Amino acid sequence: GVTDVLCEACDQLGWKVPTKIQVEAIPVALQGRDIIGLAETGSGKTGAFALPILQALLETPQRLFALVLTPTRELAFQISEQFEALGSSIGVHSTVIVGGIDTMSQSLALAKKPHVIIATPGRLVDHLENTKGFNLRALKFLVMDEADRILNMDFETEVDKILKVIPRDRKTFLFSATMTKKVQKLQRAALKNPVKCAVSSKYQTVEKLQQYYIFIPSKFKDSYLVYILSELAGNSFMIFCSTCNNTQRTALLLRNLGFTAIPLHGQMSQNKRLGSLNKFKAKARSILLATDVASRGLDIPHVDVVINFDIPTHSKDYIHRVGRTARAGRSGKSITFVTQYDVELFQRIEHLIGKKLPAFPMQEEEVMMLTERVAEAQRIARMELREQGEKKRSRNDDDDDTEEAIGVRNKVAGGKKKKRKA
Repeated sequence: GVTDVLCEACDQLGWKVPTKIQVEAIPVALQGRDIIGLAETGSGKTGAFALPILQALLETPQRLFALVLTPTRELAFQISEQFEALGSSIGVHSTVIVGGIDTMSQSLALAKKPHVIIATPGRLVDHLENTKGFNLRALKFLVMDEADRILNMDFETEVDKILKVIPRDRKTFLFSATMTKKVQKLQRAALKNPVKCAVSSKYQTVEKLQQYYIFIPSKFKDSYLVYILSELAGNSFMIFCSTCNNTQRTALLLRNLGFTAIPLHGQMSQNKRLGSLNKFKAKARSILLATDVASRGLDIPHVDVVINFDIPTHSKDYIHRVGRTARAGRSGKSITFVTQYDVELFQRIEHLIGKKLPAFPMQEEEVMMLTERVAEAQRIARMELREQGEKKRSRNDDDDDTEEAIGVRNKVAGGKKKKRKA
């Protein structure tokens, strides 16, 4: 039931056949029903809500027509790219409203009244409260993408504020890879007799993904990482770490050993974050080290291997992380590092996905031969971290995030390890 113009746009993007979630959700959405979409990551959720919105926009053109809420900034930019691509032939304007970017230019963009706003909840509430003349009283569509994560990141108060100022008479789509109690609570508040389109009811990872683990003593973690990167050289990697600081440390370590590694985490400025992502997408760098900022929804076609350097504390995050590879029918590998402290977490993950993972084959002796070089690189990386910390303090300049800058705020805060939310 999608109009020809939009079908042509899909053709140009190389979308030949609709994915399962699109087959289920689009017809229902075109009938004007509210939707809850549950589908694993990499299954074409964006298309499932973008097409019905664009079609409705063609029928009744108006400004400030749809609002898409997402948990992370990178995801917002990616959704915006899809809207622009699908709507290019019909002249759709979309604006991205996220933190980390100058508010003045955003206010100007909002004053032009785009058709679609893609936003993270916090910054949108800022604009609703402070930008003169901006309101969402005419809104027709509300989409929440990765709804479970929006609520997990404690955006609940912001979401409540947004729900209060938009019309009750609207269509709402809730998309999420996992259904949590909070999402169910939100569903009661926001949706009118919704249709549930579930493509995957149980938690699962894609079939074409080969998943492995390695069991290692935690003090040799870095050496094992270097070993695997050398063994699988020629692939592109995404390596997930648990903290901003560790992401930065590991990136410096790998650079000292001659790998083209690039970090992406919440303490980098927004321009740097987009820069890192673009370098990786353009294949100028083959290794992207990231915190969970990058575990949701980012579609980078050519990730061959996902490495969980630090095991995720929430088992569901595992599904999102390994979902960065083997997307849209391609194959991929994931390797999870399990140290003596992670056994329980690892068992939880196996329990959640319902399979026992095989061990990744390796030569212990070869790893041990790397330890000296790695220890030297660790030492240099520590010095670099310290130097950058001192530079940062002497400038006392919180906003300047150079590519090398690190969680110096931790040091400044008297060594208290504050985990800042991205």
